[in-house]
Amino acid sequence: MNSILRAALRRMIHTGNLTVTDASGKKNQFGDGSGQLVHFRLNSAVAERKIAFDPSLQFAEAYMNGDLDVLEGDIYDVLKIVFENTGATVAREPWMVALEGIRRATRRLHQMNNLTRSSSNVQRHYDLSEELYRLFLDTDMQYSCAYFERPDATLEEAQLAKKRHIAAKLLVHKDHKTLDIGCGWGGLGLYLARHLEANVTGVTLSQEQHAIANKRAFEEGLSASAQFHLRDYRTIEDSFDRIVSVGMFEHVGVGHFAEYFQHTARLLKKDGVFVLHAIGRSDGPSYTNAFIQKYIFPGGYIPALSEVIPHIEKAGLVVTDIEILRLHYADTLRIWRERFMANRDKAKAIYDERFCRMWEFYLAASESAFRWQNLMVFQIQLAHRQEAVPLTRNYIEHEEKRLKRLECERSSANSQTRQKESIAGR
Repeated sequence: MNSILRAALRRMIHTGNLTVTDASGKKNQFGDGSGQLVHFRLNSAVAERKIAFDPSLQFAEAYMNGDLDVLEGDIYDVLKIVFENTGATVAREPWMVALEGIRRATRRLHQMNNLTRSSSNVQRHYDLSEELYRLFLDTDMQYSCAYFERPDATLEEAQLAKKRHIAAKLLVHKDHKTLDIGCGWGGLGLYLARHLEANVTGVTLSQEQHAIANKRAFEEGLSASAQFHLRDYRTIEDSFDRIVSVGMFEHVGVGHFAEYFQHTARLLKKDGVFVLHAIGRSDGPSYTNAFIQKYIFPGGYIPALSEVIPHIEKAGLVVTDIEILRLHYADTLRIWRERFMANRDKAKAIYDERFCRMWEFYLAASESAFRWQNLMVFQIQLAHRQEAVPLTRNYIEHEEKRLKRLECERSSANSQTRQKESIAGR
């Protein structure tokens, strides 16, 4: 095995049971032998050298390209051993520190998300086949952190709870003009229109999401109250009672935070409420992981709260509530990963083996980052005026209970309608 790689693994892996077969066929043992045996093989000396030089990118690429095969366990098990031993701190050689410095110094260049580049970056990920996303997402196609009110909640239950939780913080009333920035496949916007009779405008840069969201609105008879547009939020000049953004802020880029909050502050009415739901990092400013930047979310960046709050303050908005969702996304990603692996052959039929390996690594690494490293999800509630929301948080629970009743009533009414249609069709 490459001597630098072997030395790095010796320093990192103190517990667990890891075997690495190098390109010459020699087995190397790491850890104290406890727990499940995890074994991977490196298929070329070139891959060993590349991983030793730049593990954050080259380890993932080796797995994608078939230069690394997991023989016992899976890629998640490999990452589990690494991160359980290292947490957010991985042993680094001097050149790795230098490489990290370059990536940190050039992060704004990679995140120059003007109108054209933002559209291109979003379409690279979100315009993948709808069929692919349906292999692992819930039935409502929520592609963001779920909210597990119970440890045994299903993904469908947890994603519904997420929408309910956000809606409760928004305090949406009938006919409230509501802007959904980064509306995805329309699930949250349709929830607000369906249960709260909001007047929803959703925007996305994904052509696939735009088409599916409007199709869903039409099929539910909600086209008049939930309309989805293929446009950048920066081109909107209307004013709104409520603004919500879920899983979109990670695509803004650190150099555009001021622009984001200044523009949303202009869009939000003086008595309005804005809820921002996004992934954050708990250990301060950094840079985007090289694998994620290159293959998954080009132009993306996960911010620390210390990078976000100053721009909120400068935009003249008031922070009325912050909630940190810790392991909720780890559990969400676990279910996505398990569903994807159960449908891996179908994903391979849509794309190919390399794509499936890339997606496996993406889901496993993301879950690991939330479980053992420095990632979390924050929900920030914003307003122009302190009195825009109640002074205690009790209203959130009360509103969630009310929304549950509305959901049950609508479900019951839909069930009765289907029963009548079935009888009439006989």
